[in-house]
Amino acid sequence: MAKLYFSYAAMNAGKSTILLQASYNYRERGMHTLLFTSSLYAEMDEGQITSRIGVREKAELYGRDDDLFAWVEREHAKQRVSCVFVDEAQFLTRDQVWQLARVADRLNIPVLCYGLRTDFRGDLFEGAAELLAIADSLREVRTICHCGSKATMVLRKASDGGAATSGEQVSIEKSVYVSLCRRHWEEDMGRWPPEDRSA
Repeated sequence: MAKLYFSYAAMNAGKSTILLQASYNYRERGMHTLLFTSSLYAEMDEGQITSRIGVREKAELYGRDDDLFAWVEREHAKQRVSCVFVDEAQFLTRDQVWQLARVADRLNIPVLCYGLRTDFRGDLFEGAAELLAIADSLREVRTICHCGSKATMVLRKASDGGAATSGEQVSIEKSVYVSLCRRHWEEDMGRWPPEDRSA
């Protein structure tokens, strides 16, 4: 049986690079893959999965209202799909995560999702939460904080150069994000040292 996979990491861990390499491996063997990315990342109304090292590939753009099971089923009827890849999977809805699970369970097509686990406030994204709950396989892709420790958190820079502590959950301007270990994220967010609770 095919499986639903979720590979998650902080920013700049190489998730898109891994996705594009895996898709290339399928295509090199004559297999057809279907690539998706969030419509938030549209470039001139086209979808692109872009790696920081310069590798890019055209991808289908999904929005919150798209039925991904129906989409994959339709494409599979035209040409056999060997694997489905989803970049920016944190932006999936709960329903869409289940739709992708059905792609694995009912169409027997593996689905590999890549994305962030938490936002700049340390809260789970909707898609990530559901993937963590139901994916068959979870994999952490590691990157490092400036101190050399494993980075698990994402900090959003405010306009004054400090840490943003409030605002909309989604901002696709990648240059405003920094990956940090939990300790340095907590310090930069002003959560350490804790307030004196004895008063």
